[in-house]
Formats: sequence, structure tokens, C-alpha cells
Amino acid sequence: MNAIRGIAAAEGIAIGTALVLPRFSWGDDPRTHVKAVETPEREVSKLLQTFEEVQQELEALYAQAQAKLGEESAKIVKGQILMAKDRSWIEGMTRLIEEQGVSAVSAVQTKVDELLRLFEATDNAYMRERASDVRDLGSRLLLRLQGGVREEVEGISGPVIWVANDLPPSLTVGIDSTKVMAWVTETGGRTSHSSILARTLGVPAVVGAGDLGEQIRTGQTLIVDGGAGLVYTDPDSELLDEYEEKLLALAAKDNQLARWKDEPTVTADGKRIVLQANIGHAEEAEAALKQGAEGIGLFRSEFLFMHRNDLPSEEEQFAAYKKAVEAMVGKPVTIRTLDIGGDKELPYLQMPRELNPFLGYRAIRLCLDRPHLFLTQLRAILRASNYGQVRLMLPMICAAEEIRQTHRLIEQARTELTQEGIPYDSQMKVGIMVETPAAALLMDQLGAMVDFVSIGTNDLVQYTMACDRMNESISYLYQPYHPSVLRQIHYIVEQAHRNGITVSLCGELGSEASAFPLLIGMGVDYISMSASSILAIRETAASLDSGKCERLAASVLQCADQEEVLSLLK
Repeated sequence: MNAIRGIAAAEGIAIGTALVLPRFSWGDDPRTHVKAVETPEREVSKLLQTFEEVQQELEALYAQAQAKLGEESAKIVKGQILMAKDRSWIEGMTRLIEEQGVSAVSAVQTKVDELLRLFEATDNAYMRERASDVRDLGSRLLLRLQGGVREEVEGISGPVIWVANDLPPSLTVGIDSTKVMAWVTETGGRTSHSSILARTLGVPAVVGAGDLGEQIRTGQTLIVDGGAGLVYTDPDSELLDEYEEKLLALAAKDNQLARWKDEPTVTADGKRIVLQANIGHAEEAEAALKQGAEGIGLFRSEFLFMHRNDLPSEEEQFAAYKKAVEAMVGKPVTIRTLDIGGDKELPYLQMPRELNPFLGYRAIRLCLDRPHLFLTQLRAILRASNYGQVRLMLPMICAAEEIRQTHRLIEQARTELTQEGIPYDSQMKVGIMVETPAAALLMDQLGAMVDFVSIGTNDLVQYTMACDRMNESISYLYQPYHPSVLRQIHYIVEQAHRNGITVSLCGELGSEASAFPLLIGMGVDYISMSASSILAIRETAASLDSGKCERLAASVLQCADQEEVLSLLK
């Protein structure tokens, strides 16, 4: 038996069989490819085509990660997409080919090596860990250039524990957590992508464990204690018994949570809050119900439009919405209309290139500009409303006129369906997402125009702090607990309630246990989150006193910065 100590990356315990993965390392020595090529033009063309193909691969992976893991975890792939679109980086490679006559492979290796040296030389641990993104993207480009494609990890027929020198971000995002019990890596830290993903998926992980080559082999029995940062190889019977008992205790905790599945979410003094789930595909609705969801607070309809070459028809959309609605057996399903633009693109829509896409032609702006596209979706949602409780939600609202225009189009869709004899719920509720300071500050008026509002904290933080949440160099400014954000949430709730409508919150903040007492104290009615978080949050609610939560919220609103807020929440 041997004990290996690493960094505690993700809590949990796993006992299983090791699968040692092929070493993930950055390509061959670039000098082997430096020899001159006869047709630089062909190499440039090949390079540009490769970048285009890799961008498409990564966009598909990003959408998969968004639907499966949520937007925050999908950012792992977004960094690579931004790199793969960096014009100056690509132009540096093309210049090498044109001026020095080297191959596309050599140009990629040279520029990737330059970037790696910059990342690895920094004193900032977080930035050093981002070097894995550079290596992963570089490897993907080289594979394409040399006629290969990224293959799945082979040899996983049952649950195993991955052992690797490093896990490329694109591999961990696509992981099947039913086949991977835990992982151990030689490199990485608590902020490395493999650690972040492990915590999201609930997979125990130990990283930064040093050279494992001589210590672990495929087929060996391992114990991974993610909370302690320990890995045991070939454990004896006494240690196995000890950890089997710990696993039983964890299972008992899961069973304890399971008893909350069919219970309402109520504080100790009787205040009711509704916990709902965020989904990206209709198939996820049934699973959300099994996790105790009291409805779907956010159905991201844009995933119906992705990974295809044309727009989904009205029938396709209707079938997907209807499937989710019927799966929820009478519980509300909130369908957000098409939210494309910013970091989500549909090539077949031929949207214009923009300098600031997050501030540009996206979401409700695109839909109102293309009424035929929007009407098709509105008709499909209205038709689905005949099969359950559907709520329609508009993204990225900034002005009253956007709501007025949408109401006119909804009325047109209703008229058409009535004339065609197609049933729908004439009382279907229509609401808006509040994601911008403009909408937040107008809530006294906008709230009178809709049936409900839902706060999208991810974008609200971004626009309030003037901070691109995909830009790692200013990530310190992305502060969900900043008083300016919290004051807006409080004002939105206050004004919405004055207008007699309910308030939901569906951003990442909703899944954070530390934020829950604060949201209760502010009077948020519905909170929508990853389905896997619902039962633990519901159990927490039962121990809280809403009066104390209100006093906490009042104190937090007087804070000057995020540090002060977090200190109070602790």
C-alpha cells in the first residue's frame, strides 16, 4: 500500500480501478517541421481551413457543456474559442509561413510555444494553469493539420478512476460521469479546469500529485479521497473497511437529502420559496423532476437552433416544448425565447461581425428584427401551452418598446392560431429577463407591462461591472456579490412586488448556498438552478429564519464592496 498526497480539488470518496490515460503533452519538437515548403500559399490556406474547422468543433463542445454543465462551466471551452478566433495570433502564423516558408504545422508549434512560455513564466498561479488551454488547443490544431481528429478515451467499459499527467479541458467537458468515478492528475491546482469540472460534476479529484508514472498502473485498486487530497494504491483490508464506512455515511447523507424530493421549500418560520431547474434540452425535464424541481425556471430554447445547418421548423420546436411541458406534469415551464448572439453564434443566420457582440445584435434585438423567425417560435410556444403550464420569457430586455413590439407579435400569433383552429392557453404568462441595469432601473414601469420577471445574474453582473465575463485578465471584476449588483436585485424585487408580479432568479448565483439566505431576505419568490443543487438548498431552507435573512439582506445592502459582503455572509 502506498499513500500519495496531492491537492484536494473536489470533495468525495471513490474506491475503484485505475485507468492510466495516455500522456497529454504538447506536440513534437517544432524543429522537425521547420524545413521549407514549396507552396506557402497552400500552407496558409490549409492553416486557415484548420482554424475554421477547430472553431466549429469547439463551438459544438461549448454548446454541449452549456446544456450539460451550465454556463459557468462552459467558460472552460470559451477561452479556447476566443484564442482560436484571435486574428493577431493567426496572422502571426501566416506571416511565418509566407516570410520564412515553413509548414503550417511548424507555424502552429512555434506560436503555441511562444504563448506557452508567456503563460508559464508568470507569477500568477491562475494564469499558469491556463497554459493547459493553450496546449489543448495547440494539440487539436496539430491533429487536424496532420489528418487526425480528437479521439475519445478508449477502454472505459465500466466505472474507473482516471489517472493522467494532465486532463485537457475539452476532454473533461465531454466526460461521462457514470463511467468515471474520480480522477488523479500529476499537475494542476484548485483553479485548474479539471478541478472546476470535478466540483461541478460531483466527481472526487486530487490534482498536482507529482510524478505518478512509477506509482500507479492500469488495473490497480485505488482509494481517492478528494477532500483530504489523498490517493491510496493497493489499500489493505483495514483501510478499505474504513473508507467503505465513509462511503456508507455519504450515501446516508444522499438518502437524507432524498427525503426532501417531494417536500415544499419552506423556511423554519414558514416562508415559502419555489426551487426550479435550468435546462437546455427537453429530455432534461424528467430528470429535473426526479431531483425535486418544482418547475423549469429556464428552458434555454437556443439549443434547439444549434448543431444544425438551418432553422428548426415550428413542428420541431413545438414537439420539444410539448415534451418538456408534459414531463413536468402540470408544474410551470418557463421557455426563454431565442437568445443568440454575444458568445453564441448560428452560422446559418449570417449575422454581422461585431466589435462588441455582447453589446450588439443579439437575443430580443435579433428576434424583433427578424419577425418571421420570431413568429415561428412564438406559435410553437403558444401551441405547447395547451399541454401544461407554460410561461414565455424574453431575454435581454432594455426598453419598454421591446416589450410592446413582442406583445404585438404574440397577439398576431394568437390570431393566426385561432383562425387555424389550433388550441393554446389564452392566459399564458409573459415575462422578461432582467439582465441589464437599464431594465433594473426601469422596473417600476416595465413591471407593469409583464406577468413576471426573472433576474439573469450572469449578464447583470457583466453589464453592471462593465466586465466581459469571458476575459480572464479582468476576471477579478466579475463580482456577483458586489453591492451594486445586490442593490439592483433588491430594487427589482421591491418594484416587481409593488406591481403585483413574482420575481425569479436564474443565474449562477441561485445555485450558491452562501447566497440563498440573502435571496430569501431580499424576497425573491422563485430560484432556478442546476437540478443537482435543489435538494441540498431545500434542506438548508428548512433551517433558516426569514426574519434573520431579511436583517442580513438589509446589512449587506449597506456594504461598500464584495469582500465586506462575503464577510457578513460567512
